[in-house]
Amino acid sequence: MTTGAYVHIPFCQHICYYCNFNKVFLAGQPVDDYITCLLKEMRLVTAAYPEKKLNTLYIGGGTPSALTVKQLERLLSGMREILPFSGGEFTFEANPNDLLTTDKLKVLFANGVNRLSIGVQSFNDDILKRIGRTHRSADVYQAIANARKVGFDNISIDLIFKLPKQTQADFAASLDQAIALDLPHYSTYSLILERQTVFYNLMRRGRLPLPSQDTEADMYALALNKFSAAGRQQYEISNFAQPGYESQHNLIYWRNQQYFGFGAGASGYLGKTRYQNFGPIQQYLTPLHAGRVPVFRRHVLPRSEQIEEQLFLGLRMKAGVNKQQFATKFGFSMASLYGNVIRRLVARGLLAEDHQHIWLTRRGEFLGNEVFQAFLLDSDT
Repeated sequence: MTTGAYVHIPFCQHICYYCNFNKVFLAGQPVDDYITCLLKEMRLVTAAYPEKKLNTLYIGGGTPSALTVKQLERLLSGMREILPFSGGEFTFEANPNDLLTTDKLKVLFANGVNRLSIGVQSFNDDILKRIGRTHRSADVYQAIANARKVGFDNISIDLIFKLPKQTQADFAASLDQAIALDLPHYSTYSLILERQTVFYNLMRRGRLPLPSQDTEADMYALALNKFSAAGRQQYEISNFAQPGYESQHNLIYWRNQQYFGFGAGASGYLGKTRYQNFGPIQQYLTPLHAGRVPVFRRHVLPRSEQIEEQLFLGLRMKAGVNKQQFATKFGFSMASLYGNVIRRLVARGLLAEDHQHIWLTRRGEFLGNEVFQAFLLDSDT
């Protein structure tokens, strides 16, 4: 079975106004101790699963590229020594302004990282300032030029739409600039207002001028059309790639396969159990100092949740959910459980099906929450 590992680096040099991921300001944090404990966690956990081999690695955050060259070398060389990873996709998240020289890129490349995911969000410098990003559009071009110079060709960038005061024309310009870079992979997400963020607090006070829902839908349609015209095929609701450059690690999530989660606040999924590590740095470090894993919550998924996850995650993918794989995994057909739901959603033009799969139509992608809610509220059992 395909298995991946996610590694969380929670340190940031600046906190973006929309971000609610587990993160802390870098200054004054015990970064070196964190790396030591992170590697210890990897030893403890993988020793308990000697049969599992890793097909993908993904280092995210936070801002992994905020680490120093020396810290990166220690983390990556330690991972290579500990983790049962024999080669495959190895992704590293980075901010553009951390890649303005080739020093860190050379360490990544020398230690087996073969895919970069760069947080761009917009090519409009005014918007970048407005959302709390510290890089500017010129940094994106320099970072990608440096990455290519070092030897990286599998590069992805993220864009966000429905940002404060963002117009459709502005998002179109960012899409055009992104596509002109001729990268093999792009992701684009609608802004989500998460609790405990600057933007959420501004929204509560009526001080966050966001585009309308209709404009948001138009922006998403624009992304679908522009990426398709550029030969970057949509393979998941928010992700577009040249054939062969789909994110293998993220496909593990969407196919509801298994993965380890290492680091503060990281989540994993092994067997039928989802688990989550302590988020606050000291609460994560304390058990590891005592030689214990830093897990604070485990949840064994009942069969009903396994089925729901298989559907909801699978429907994010353009290929949809495979009926035979569903039947093999759960011992009964999808039609026997959801036949009426599927027929109603197909009739409404939200879902399509053939003998092998069910998948969201383009209209279904815009109204995905309605589709998922229909599966939750009704079944044939």
